[in-house]
Amino acid sequence: MALAQSLQKAIDYMEANLLNELSIEAIAKQANVSPFHFQRMFLIMTDISVGEYLRRRRLTLAAQQLLNTDYKIIDIAYRYGYESPEAFTKAFRKQHGLSPSEARKGRGALQSHNRLMIQVNLKGAKPMNYQIVERDAFQVVGIKRECPCGETGEVNGVAEFWMEANADGTSAELAELMNSEIKGLLGITDNYNEEKDTVDYWIAVEHAGSVPADFRAFTVPKSKWVIFEVRGSAPIAMPEAWNQIYTEWIPSNGYQVADIPAIEAYTDPDSYKDDSSNQIWLAVK
Repeated sequence: MALAQSLQKAIDYMEANLLNELSIEAIAKQANVSPFHFQRMFLIMTDISVGEYLRRRRLTLAAQQLLNTDYKIIDIAYRYGYESPEAFTKAFRKQHGLSPSEARKGRGALQSHNRLMIQVNLKGAKPMNYQIVERDAFQVVGIKRECPCGETGEVNGVAEFWMEANADGTSAELAELMNSEIKGLLGITDNYNEEKDTVDYWIAVEHAGSVPADFRAFTVPKSKWVIFEVRGSAPIAMPEAWNQIYTEWIPSNGYQVADIPAIEAYTDPDSYKDDSSNQIWLAVK
């Protein structure tokens, strides 16, 4: 239960400091993991980023103050970290569907986002097929885009990135470069940007050799890897597998996740089939 306890400690820290400026480094320290790894775990287990959770909670509490106190709207805006009433109104309307002044007058329903309580399932009802391998450093080659963690509604995310790569022939070009151990297109998440609430997302392949001019490359460090088999249509099966890894497999085994980008390997030519078989590569220590 150490994972659940450490995550809950971090959430309790966030809740105790909602009125203060919070950094991902300070939050992750409460869970004894790196900032990037904490953000990744949090996003997978809760379906929202740390930044989005903080925004939702602050706007929930701000709505309560609008209803239950006589504080001026501008004072509430500053209290919850907004530099202007306009910025506060825009964020408030996005979450609640009405302006702060309308909320104060009781002109609509408000949306409450409650405090999170982490629960870890150790029953292991659904078996997980995996193997553990040790690999030296290897190169991946592909394209990279900064993608939002939360649902901004303004910036294209990972799904759109994949659709573009498939439509413009980039995925096919990358497939031609596969010449090493992992056979399949790779989805890799790296470098969480706290200020923007974004991550760097790669669509890539493992490739030994020179890097074609149209692509970029990085080296994945030497590590021990757990390779999980993921069966089912990828858009559904991958998130389910990640959730099971963090809520069941890690708490039930003696490994810690290494601070190395995890890899989703789409090894089945048709990853949307109900019986497709793909992989998750997770570095551990």
